[in-house]
Amino acid sequence: MIVLAADFTTQIFIFGGATAISLVAFVGLILVPALGSFGRWWEKAGAVFLSLFVLLALVMVGVAIGLVLVFDFSDQISNLFGT
Repeated sequence: MIVLAADFTTQIFIFGGATAISLVAFVGLILVPALGSFGRWWEKAGAVFLSLFVLLALVMVGVAIGLVLVFDFSDQISNLFGT
């Protein structure tokens, strides 16, 4: 199956937009309140570290769920595209 460059470009824009929206939501909903809750610089540094740890955990859970879905439904996905 040949993938057209226009389809690939559209996918990049979709995934890029989803990434940007997710990062804005992370900063607005997790990082900013965590930084506002503390006064000392070392407390804020700890809040940033733990917030990034939470972000990494959420990304890893999302990747794991995506991999499970792809491997679990790989025959149905390949039948959908006729391969």
